[in-house]
Amino acid sequence: MVIVSKAVLVAAVVAAGLIAGLFYAYTVSVMPGLAQADDHTFVTAMRRINDVIVNGWFMLSFLGAPLLAVAAVVLHFTSGARGGLPWLVAGAVLLVAMVIVTGAINVPMNNALAADTADFAALRALFEEPWVRWNTVRTVASAAGFGCLVGALVTRSA
Repeated sequence: MVIVSKAVLVAAVVAAGLIAGLFYAYTVSVMPGLAQADDHTFVTAMRRINDVIVNGWFMLSFLGAPLLAVAAVVLHFTSGARGGLPWLVAGAVLLVAMVIVTGAINVPMNNALAADTADFAALRALFEEPWVRWNTVRTVASAAGFGCLVGALVTRSA
């Protein structure tokens, strides 16, 4: 059972690193790049990105990271592992928070951007600043969750 517990934790670390990296890429490159585009290009690009991002690979890391982290917490108690529990719990909480922020804030903004037929400048004005702010929140949460899971892996024994 110890091997399964450690394997789940390693899988959680990998998935968390992938999703943190994706959100980080938006924070440092995608959104700053789109900030330099005209309104039509910005809105059209975000609509296209939102159309294609929900795919199996994205969902594997986006939902996999928190699910695997929570599973690692449960397995910690049943496997006889010692150490790392505070890091593990913190990582799971942060990754669940990332999913909540995405589902409660970013996704509804994406859906509104897709459904609205107002002019591009008005859409962008309503969307860009709050979406970037909340993407930064989920970037920090997912990166911190990743770091915590690494801490759990490093401090764990048995």
